[in-house]
Amino acid sequence: MASPKKKLQGLVAATITPMTEHGEINFSVIGQYVDYLVEEQGVKNIFVNGTTGEGLSLSISERRRVAEEWVTKGRNKLDQIVIHVGALSLKESQELAQHAAEIGADGIAVIAPFFLKPWNKDVLINFLKEVAAAAPALPFYYYHIPALTGVKIRAEEVLDGIQEKIPTFQGLKFSDTDLLDFGQCVDQNRQRQFAFLFGVDEQLLSALVMGATGAVGRMCCFLSSTYNYLGKKTNQMLEAFERKDFSSALNHQFCIQRFINFVVKLGFGVSQTKAIMTLVSGIPMGPPRLPLQKASREFTDNAEAKLRSLDFLSFNDLKDGNLGACS
Repeated sequence: MASPKKKLQGLVAATITPMTEHGEINFSVIGQYVDYLVEEQGVKNIFVNGTTGEGLSLSISERRRVAEEWVTKGRNKLDQIVIHVGALSLKESQELAQHAAEIGADGIAVIAPFFLKPWNKDVLINFLKEVAAAAPALPFYYYHIPALTGVKIRAEEVLDGIQEKIPTFQGLKFSDTDLLDFGQCVDQNRQRQFAFLFGVDEQLLSALVMGATGAVGRMCCFLSSTYNYLGKKTNQMLEAFERKDFSSALNHQFCIQRFINFVVKLGFGVSQTKAIMTLVSGIPMGPPRLPLQKASREFTDNAEAKLRSLDFLSFNDLKDGNLGACS
């Protein structure tokens, strides 16, 4: 059975794939990106080539190179690097899983195939089992994201007996707002040392109460990770929760929600996440790939103003003071 160095827990940033203005991957800034996550946001676990990373918009060779760069640059800096290896083709998914093992990744994750879909739990698990078998030494995580895949098989059902069929299974990335399903995943598997990673940033506190062991950033059905630039604030919420200061934890969650609620109304997704990350970190993330469109200047300006009003950015150039800031 796969045995990770330690249980995957805490914040896991779903990484953005930096690109040039011409749509090529900008590998040169990934080392800087690693340092920013660790030193500025306090995030030491990452999820590579997922939705936020436009993984399924990359070629197989590009996904391999991106994974290699994160593992190389993250060595001795990051705690765990999980590579998403899901694909429509079983063979491609197996190739990516084997590659992740070869380069020294700490785990792999797979979404359900979303074009020719599995129609029941057994078919889905058979697919996942074949991918996991290609990397038998790596912890395996199921990436449950029904809003994107259209596969409505409840995670609770998928977890029932899964470790008997996939011995390397270590946990679940749950990116859905169905807290009943998530709660039952936790409740029915209390005796197992699974990682229950919740993937809806604006509902994280609710999931912590229900037993989440960590969080992989993603925002509802808008498919982006705020932990890249709000990791520090989210870690404050986790710390407050751990010390049972639930009032402070709730204040931190509400603060994060104020920003998310604001940008959702503007239209928020991967493109906008790249723009915000560039703004906050100073690291150029570039545009997304088609069919996504680059975030507008109006969006970026509005998001910047909101970040400043919530004290997520410096207020040095604000004249109206720290109104509405989160403590």
